[in-house]
Amino acid sequence: MLAALLMAPPASGTVPPTPAGWTLQWSDDFNGSAGSLPSNANWRIDTGRSYPGGPDAWGTGEIQTYTDSPSNLGLDGSGNLRITPLRDSAGNWTSARIETQRADFKAPADGVLRIESRIQMPNVTGDAALGYWPAFWALGSPYRGNYWNWPAIGEFDIMENVNGINSVWAVLHCGVNPGGPCNETNGLGASRACPGASCQSAFHTYRFEWDRSTSTEQLRWYVDDQLFHTVNESQMSAAHWASMTEHAGYFILLNVAMGGGFPNGVAGFTTPTASTVPGRSMLVDYVAVWTRGGGGTTEPPVDGPTLYLRDGGTLSTATGSAATTSLTSAGGTNHDGTPYQQRTFTATGVNGQYNGGSTAFDAFVDAGTTVANGQQVRVSYDRTGDGSWDRVETYAYFATDPVPGYEHYTQARGLKSATGSHGDLVNGRVRVEVWNAIGAGASTVGIGNQSFVRIPFG
Repeated sequence: MLAALLMAPPASGTVPPTPAGWTLQWSDDFNGSAGSLPSNANWRIDTGRSYPGGPDAWGTGEIQTYTDSPSNLGLDGSGNLRITPLRDSAGNWTSARIETQRADFKAPADGVLRIESRIQMPNVTGDAALGYWPAFWALGSPYRGNYWNWPAIGEFDIMENVNGINSVWAVLHCGVNPGGPCNETNGLGASRACPGASCQSAFHTYRFEWDRSTSTEQLRWYVDDQLFHTVNESQMSAAHWASMTEHAGYFILLNVAMGGGFPNGVAGFTTPTASTVPGRSMLVDYVAVWTRGGGGTTEPPVDGPTLYLRDGGTLSTATGSAATTSLTSAGGTNHDGTPYQQRTFTATGVNGQYNGGSTAFDAFVDAGTTVANGQQVRVSYDRTGDGSWDRVETYAYFATDPVPGYEHYTQARGLKSATGSHGDLVNGRVRVEVWNAIGAGASTVGIGNQSFVRIPFG
C-alpha cells in the first residue's frame, strides 16, 4: 500500500510547446532510465553541508547533508526528477540539491526572461511534514566562487514551501542583510494557496518573469498562470537594482532542505521532529527557460556556421557524441596568451563569405577541485589554406571554480589580443586551441556536442 502511495503521478512527457512570441533558450524534461542522475551537461550536484569556504549549513541553518546518492536524487523513469529526503537510524537527514551548469539566464535588453517548472511538492502534510522545505529558485552568477556576496547579487525564489502547508511562497532577496530594500532576511515576498488541488497532492506550474521591455523593469511570479507577486524597479535605489541585474545572469536551483531558517516568519516553522516522515519526494517534470523580444538572447549570437570540437582534433558541423579530453596542467607557470601543450581542433577546406560579425564560442570546462586554474582559447583563421594565419584571436582565460562540475567558458570573457583581419574563406582553415594558462592542476574539456565555435561567415 505504501509503495502505491509513493508512486509518481504521470509526467507530462516533454517540455510544453514554446508559447507564441517566445524563444526556448534551455530546458530539461528529465527523461531517462529510473535511478539515473540528472544530466551532468545540464546540472551540477551540490553535496555536503556548504559550498567550499561558504557559510555553514548553506547559510540557512538546514540540518540535512546533501548527497549525490540515487536514493536522494534521480530520475524516476517516467519523466520526473525525484528529490527525496531520508533519515537514517541515528536520526541524521540526507537530501539533494542541484543547480544548472549555466549561470547566464538573464532578460535580454528590452525583452523578457521566463523561468518555469512543473513540480509536485512532497506529498506530506501536518506533523508528518514538519521541517520539509522544497524550493525552486535562482541565484545571481557572482555568488559562484564567492559565497559571501548575498543578497546583493540577487535571489529569485520562484517556489518555496514549508511544513506541508498548502501555499506557495514567492520571494525576492536583494540589497543588504539585515534590512535594506528587500527587508532582509525576510525578503520581499507573497504567498497564496495553489489553485484547485493542493500544492502537495498535484503538479502545479511555477513561473518567474523578469521584464525589461518597459522603462521601469518588473519581476513577476505566477502559479498555474495566475499572477500573485510583483516587484518593480522603482521600489529600490538604482544601485541596489543594478547590483542584482547588471551581471552575467542567474543559475537555477532545485532542492529539498530539512529544517532551517525559512525567512518569512511562518508561524510554527520548525526542524523535523519524531513525527516527521522521511521519504516523501519533490517531483519535477521539467524546467525551461524562454526569452521574448529584446536585442539579444542568453545564447551567444549565431553569426555563422557552428563547428563542434570533435575527438581526433577536428572541427565539424556534426556534433558527435558527448566525450571529454584532458588539458595538461600549467605546472604553476603563467602561460597567459601563449599556448602550452594545447589541444588543437582544425577544420580544413572551409568556404564562406565574411559577414562582418565576430567569433563566438562555448567551451565546456572543468578543473574539479583544483584551485586557481584557468583555461584559455585561441581561434585562428587561414583564409586561403596557404599555411599562414591571417586572423588570430586570443581570449582572456577563464578561471574555473574549485567545485566539481562543468562551466561554460565563452567569448564573453573578452579578447586578450587579436592580430590580422577577417576576409572571405576560400578553401581555408579554422583552428581552435585550448590550454591551461594558469594553475597547477589538469582540466577537462567537453567535446562532441558539448563545445563549439561559431564563425562569422555566411
